[in-house]
Amino acid sequence: MFLLEGVSKRFGAAQALHPLDLSLPKGATTVLIGPSGCGKSTLLRLLNGLLRPDTGRVLFDGQPLPEDGDALLAVRQRVGYALQGGGLFPHLTGARNVTLMARHLRWPEARIRERLARLMDLTRFPAEALERLPGELSGGQRQRVALMRALMLDPDVLLLDEPLGALDPLVRHDLQTDLRGIFERLGKTVVLVTHDLAEAAFLGDGIVLMREGQVVQQGTLDDLEARPKDPFVTRFIQAQRPLPLRRPG
Repeated sequence: MFLLEGVSKRFGAAQALHPLDLSLPKGATTVLIGPSGCGKSTLLRLLNGLLRPDTGRVLFDGQPLPEDGDALLAVRQRVGYALQGGGLFPHLTGARNVTLMARHLRWPEARIRERLARLMDLTRFPAEALERLPGELSGGQRQRVALMRALMLDPDVLLLDEPLGALDPLVRHDLQTDLRGIFERLGKTVVLVTHDLAEAAFLGDGIVLMREGQVVQQGTLDDLEARPKDPFVTRFIQAQRPLPLRRPG
């Protein structure tokens, strides 16, 4: 679905991404993981045209990603995007946040209601809560609204930037389980950013491990554990092993 060829990105003196080649398969969930500042979110924003690469090109569905204009807007309608915290408009109800783009595109009201009902069922979201403002919702509810908004236009691709990063452990666990079920049910191409290796293994069909703006290794967690291409791979995996519940002795 996405192919990156020699893509790099710099912000002033900081090299966010060194030239890289990467293929993200259609119909699979690929998880971008790595230390803070390694370029995960930058890469995600390059995929939907929010950023332009300094070198190289991004191909979407076999075609170069348009640089601007109606062609880029048409691509963005095929790509749902949600970020940590939801990114919801605070002055709009949950329902208005979810349906904003559909109304902008002048969908018929009946179509909007039908799609919204399907999304509430998919995300197990109570109808009455959609009439609240984001500030009146819990963190988990805000993230579900953000997911519904990203899915409203029934996109081919779903880009999720640390969608569960700010949630408490119990809510996060519930949403992880729900997300995996949603991914399996919809069969869409998903690219998800996280810093949590267990979450990456649970949600992803494949993992892309990054460091300092470069892809270190791509594969399953089993691949990374059994055949690390760099000592950093093993160190990263070992650093995320859970600590013992009790101190020795």
